[in-house]
Amino acid sequence: MELSSFFLMRHELLLLILTLLLVTAEILIPNHKKSSVVHLALFLFGIHTALGFLSLEESSLFGGMFRTNDLIHFFKNVLNIGVFILLLQSADWLEEKIVAQSRGTEFFILMFFSLLGMYFMISAGDFLMFYIGLELSTLPVAALVAYDLMNRRSSEGGIKLILSASLASGISLFGISMLYATTGSIYFDEVLKVITTTNLSVIGFVLFFAGLAFKISLVPFHFWTADVYEGAPISVASYLSVISKGAAAFILMILLFTVLKPLMEVWENLIYVIALATMFVGNLFALRQQNMKRFLAFSSIAQAGFILLGLITGTQLGTATVVYFVLIYIFSNLAAFGVVQAISLKTGKENMDDYNGLYKTNPRLSLVILLALFSLAGIPPVAGFFGKFFLFTAAASEGYYFLVFLAVVNVTISLYYYLLVVRAMFLRQSEDPVPAFSNKLYMRLGLAITVIGILVLGLYSPLYDYIFTLSGVFN
Repeated sequence: MELSSFFLMRHELLLLILTLLLVTAEILIPNHKKSSVVHLALFLFGIHTALGFLSLEESSLFGGMFRTNDLIHFFKNVLNIGVFILLLQSADWLEEKIVAQSRGTEFFILMFFSLLGMYFMISAGDFLMFYIGLELSTLPVAALVAYDLMNRRSSEGGIKLILSASLASGISLFGISMLYATTGSIYFDEVLKVITTTNLSVIGFVLFFAGLAFKISLVPFHFWTADVYEGAPISVASYLSVISKGAAAFILMILLFTVLKPLMEVWENLIYVIALATMFVGNLFALRQQNMKRFLAFSSIAQAGFILLGLITGTQLGTATVVYFVLIYIFSNLAAFGVVQAISLKTGKENMDDYNGLYKTNPRLSLVILLALFSLAGIPPVAGFFGKFFLFTAAASEGYYFLVFLAVVNVTISLYYYLLVVRAMFLRQSEDPVPAFSNKLYMRLGLAITVIGILVLGLYSPLYDYIFTLSGVFN
């Protein structure tokens, strides 16, 4: 294998080099200048994100263990954009709270290694590479959840995540071993040729699916989500809700539409039931929440249920709608979490009642979260409307009319609880409202990018056409 072949792993190699540079900087930069690590990390990751848009040929490495194509390359860029926005929104918190404890560099190292695991996971050509990527993407996040050492809930959330993730990982690995027993191979291309709907392969698939369902927070594998989000630092909760969930949904889509396509008569019924359960449980429990992190946690569970409407189709249209919806979801959810983080950092307030009268003191933040919630609810003309519309279209095109009807019912439920936040900000009064404050440059830039994304993605149809074209590689 020629040395030039390793450039197919450009995303992975650049991120690894970037992480090593941060480790070097941590050693060389004196203690009184540690805050410069935040600026350095943002600068380096910005370069990494920009270089990711350079073209990359379709090929594979290591005998098919690692593969890349235009759609995988595009989705890695989507993840990069999401992480870059998240880091911009986290910069103030890192400088004010974490760098003072001499743990700023470690935060970036853990997050970048988790992202590296997601790269390997979505580029996997066999179950071994997939499992390595899955573990590498999960373990650093458990440490990040417990990163707030002064908060007991943070430590509790880290323990819950690592225990739940360990169980899910073991179940998934057991399922992979069953699929290997029935097919005699772990390579996706070879498994596709020989897999059939035998009892053992069906059981293996169900166990394997359960492991990924944990990462996406699908019902009934969602019980960890709200507690972990509430205990984790807001930046980490945002990462779990957006980046981790998006990567897991993407690799699940790839596996269902390619390797596990012969089992479609099994998994379409499973997804049908889980989609309904996930949408209803996520939305109904969100109605009861007062803490904004728990509120967004159940909201993200419900959004995962909507994603399954695209997964159940097994078509090129389904592939395109899932990728497009995840892209919109990243901008929408990051905007909501960004405002929650800004308010929490300045005031320590995280409950919905604390947002009473927010529009009078902080009108710009109110408008940002208004756009984010309207996008998550699917209200036109913001991007979330088109994302849900395409998902409903994909499901209806395959005859799932009753499922689409129930999804519309869930959209109505979600609109109600999203409007509860809007009512608090614009219609209610408070004797002790969130005081007026201004955010620093990085936070303003991060929120501005999310707003642009929410507005532009709903109006720029050529992007959906481009994604639809790329989606043909898996169908």
